[in-house]
Amino acid sequence: MINQIANYWKLHRFPILIVVASILFYFVFAFHLERSDFIKLMMLYGALFFFCFKLIQFEKWNLKFLLVAGILFRLVFLVGLPGLSQDYFRFIWDGEMVLQGINPYLYTPDFIINEAVAVPENGTLLHEGMGSLSSRNFSNYPPLNQILFALAAFLGSHKILGSVVAMRAIIILADLGLLYFGRKLLKNLNKSPHLVFWYFLNPLVIIELTGNLHFEGVMLFFLVWSFFLLSKNNQWGAAILLALSIQLKLIPLLFLPLFLFYFSWKKLFLFYSLIVLTAIIVLWPFYIPEFPEHYFKTVGLWFSNFEFNAGLYNGLKHFAIPFDIKPWHLIKTYGKITPYIVVFTTLVFSIRLKNGKLNALLASMLWVLSIYYFLTTTVHPWYIISLVVLCLISEYRFPLVWSAVIFLSYSAYGEAGFEEQPWLLAVEYFIVFGFMIYEIIRQEGPKLIISKN
Repeated sequence: MINQIANYWKLHRFPILIVVASILFYFVFAFHLERSDFIKLMMLYGALFFFCFKLIQFEKWNLKFLLVAGILFRLVFLVGLPGLSQDYFRFIWDGEMVLQGINPYLYTPDFIINEAVAVPENGTLLHEGMGSLSSRNFSNYPPLNQILFALAAFLGSHKILGSVVAMRAIIILADLGLLYFGRKLLKNLNKSPHLVFWYFLNPLVIIELTGNLHFEGVMLFFLVWSFFLLSKNNQWGAAILLALSIQLKLIPLLFLPLFLFYFSWKKLFLFYSLIVLTAIIVLWPFYIPEFPEHYFKTVGLWFSNFEFNAGLYNGLKHFAIPFDIKPWHLIKTYGKITPYIVVFTTLVFSIRLKNGKLNALLASMLWVLSIYYFLTTTVHPWYIISLVVLCLISEYRFPLVWSAVIFLSYSAYGEAGFEEQPWLLAVEYFIVFGFMIYEIIRQEGPKLIISKN
């Protein structure tokens, strides 16, 4: 036994030391970091990303080693409160509302508090913690997300920390499910299964999902499972899972037009019908006459009111300022135009798809979502985790580069308050666009030369 341990240490001592160092750094991230301490945040994140790269480089064929490492990194955060986001207060609030039989889409938290209508346990703390922006608006989290919030509140015995631990458990289980189906999908697409560890060990994923309790990972679990079933020609199971992913986050809605020329018309009709039917079943318990107005009023704010870590919009705003165009007018106009551009782009990619080519379908999803994030006015770091997953089943890796530099956006949270640093955002997007253009030239250049000949 001792000899086996000694031999294992000789063979894996550097990866083991990297895992130990990563655990220590994640511990500092979880319990000894203020969001306003940007220098410390970036040093920790940069080191963790380097450790992630080295672990995959050293142990990419050692499934058990990387699996255990990824689980340990997540468990570091288990009993700590999120440090980079306050969204979890609203998650728990919505969950408590559901448990009390109150539709979370019917009243704003401000209304509940001011009118003293079924205020949940720790309601005052939750209301203060979520912030005024969230408390004055209706919930924008889809129905399946609400069910998971309620489950976490129930399992957490209506305590804030208990609910946080329950949500972490759900997110960690989803990541394990994504790892399982992601490896199978990669094998079916004739790609190396170790690539999924660029998701499972990615510091962005661990910090923003397990650490800060964002549910993109749960949505991606259903999405990757859906892709796996598509690779097995099980479009009916894939449709149900795709609908469930939409009922967690709306982002997969962007992908629906891409199926227009993927199936035959008969299969397409049945595929879309099953998605709609599943969505109706999940939505039905939450549906009220006020739902469409309240829900889309809140969702619409993301297109025309909010601004964070924007890419092309920041460039447009920079050129518009000399012409005395007011930022609040610009963002409203820009927010109205952007959805049309995204829809048009999606339709273009759907027309270019070849029937039955799953690789082409998934690559189109990567580009449609990338274009959306390049255009939108709000790109929180956890948003691009979807791109990280999609890039692993394509030939492009620029989302991995983006995941390495997107924490530059946290420079906006300083001790003096919120103020974005345009030059750091410019550095972020210069690196991302630069690497993306390099990859496009590298991938498409030989094809163009062959086609000319």
